[in-house]
Order: sequence, then structure tokens, then C-alpha cells
Amino acid sequence: MASHPSPKRAVENPTIPDRLYFKIGDVARILKVEPYVLRFWESQFPQLKPNKSGTGQRLYRKRDVEIAVEIKRLVYGEGYTLSGARQALGQARRAEPPEATAAPAQAPATKVAKRSDKVAETISRARAELREIAGILASPARDATSTVQPFRKKSRPSTAENTSGSLFDV
Repeated sequence: MASHPSPKRAVENPTIPDRLYFKIGDVARILKVEPYVLRFWESQFPQLKPNKSGTGQRLYRKRDVEIAVEIKRLVYGEGYTLSGARQALGQARRAEPPEATAAPAQAPATKVAKRSDKVAETISRARAELREIAGILASPARDATSTVQPFRKKSRPSTAENTSGSLFDV
């Protein structure tokens, strides 16, 4: 079967710098593989999806680099075929979240509840302000110092009424 590992080979675990994004050349240097290998792995492993910049350059996040390290360990270290590594990586991803979120599930729930309360409060304040603004705009102008007058169309005088002879007198 394709997922059975062959004899184990020693593969060193590289240290990943603490950065937001990595270019493909940076990831290739970290893993000590050629960039075309990473591009090929992208086509073979759905978990490995780096972002692309506006110019089309691949930008790997730290999580993408960790996945690439795991792929290299499975393929080169454990001797898996690509399909076997894909299956092993998929099984590891499915088994990981319940174990990781079992214990600290209580703490994030309270943070989410507090955050949603703050968001609801902010939304209600914004609604109240918008209602106040709508009320101000709907009411007629009460201020006597206001110079805004409603638009009234003046009737044009007929040419017979214009005795000055000027076209610009209205």
C-alpha cells in the first residue's frame, strides 16, 4: 500500500523564523529543497495553499511553512509516497483539533461572550445616534438665523415686461 513508510531516514527539524510572510525562496532555504518542489507540493497537497501577492509571488504564512516541514518529514524522513503523505497529513489534521481544543474551550468562550457584548453595545449606541440624526434631518428648520431657504422657482417675466432692454434683468 502507498501509505506504508519505508525505513526511516534522519531529517532535521528546521527552525522557522518568527515572520508574518515568507517568499518561496525563503521557504526553500529553510527546508533545503528547490522551489519547484514546493510548487509541486502545492498541486499535490490541498492543505498547502500560500497566498499570492498582487504580482503573483507566493507568500507563505508560518502555518504554511509548518505544513511544508511536515510534508518533507513524511516524504523524505518517513519514506511515504506523496499519496501516503497526503493521507497521513489529512488524518493528522482531522485528529488534531479535538485534542487541542478540549481543555481550553472554557476560556475562549468567555472572551467571545464579552466581545459580543461590547459589539452589541457599540451597535446599539450607533443606532441611537443614527435615530437622533434622522430626527434632526426630518424636523423643519427651527433656527431663525438659518440662511437656508427652500428653493422656489421664479416665474420668468415676459419680454414685453422687460422695459430696460437688458437680457440680464430678472
